[in-house]
Amino acid sequence: MSSDTFTPKEHGEFNNVSNGDGDSDGDGDGEGLVEPFHLVYGDRDIAFAEADTFFCFVELLSGFRDHFCQQLDNSVVGIRSTITKLSRLLKEHDEELWRHLEVTTKVNPQFYAFRWITLLLTQEFNFADSLLIWDTLLSDPEGPLETLLRVCCAMLILIRRRLLAGDFTSNLKLLQHYPPTNISHLLYVANKLRSPSAH
Repeated sequence: MSSDTFTPKEHGEFNNVSNGDGDSDGDGDGEGLVEPFHLVYGDRDIAFAEADTFFCFVELLSGFRDHFCQQLDNSVVGIRSTITKLSRLLKEHDEELWRHLEVTTKVNPQFYAFRWITLLLTQEFNFADSLLIWDTLLSDPEGPLETLLRVCCAMLILIRRRLLAGDFTSNLKLLQHYPPTNISHLLYVANKLRSPSAH
C-alpha cells in the first residue's frame, strides 16, 4: 500500500523503519527529524509529534530519494541531472555568472552543488535558517526539488560580485563555505526566480 494513503497520525505504526526512536540515520540521535519536528509543532501539543514529524520527513525526502541511488546517477532522475538543472537555471537567470563559473574559471557545479542538494542546505546554514528553508521546501506548490534548485541558484546570485571577481580557487572555497546571509532575502530572491508559468 502506498504511504500517501495514510494520514500523518497513522504513520506512527511505521516508526520501526527509523529504529523506533524517530531517528532516520540509525545512530540514535534523532538528528534527521529535528527540523520537521520544529516546523510542525514548535511549542504546541506534541501528542502525535513523532508520527507527524516522520510523515513530513518522508514527504520531504521522497522527492530526493533517487539522488542516493548510484545506479541512477546518470539517469534523468539522478543527482547529475539535478545538478545540470541547477546549472541551466543559473544560465537562464545570470548567464554572465554562469559563464564565469563554468567556462572561465571551470568550477564544476558538482564541487559544491552535490552537497547543497543532497544535504538540503543543512551544512551551509545554521539551524534556525535551515528551518526557514525547509519550511519553504515543504510548503511550496512547485515541490521541494524545484524550490531547492531556485534557492541554490539564488545563493549563487547573491554572491555574484565576489564570484565574478574570483578565480577557481577562491570561488571554490567560497562556494564550499557559503558566507552568512539574510535567509529572508535569499528566499525572496529564490521566489523571484520562479518560472512565469508558475505565478
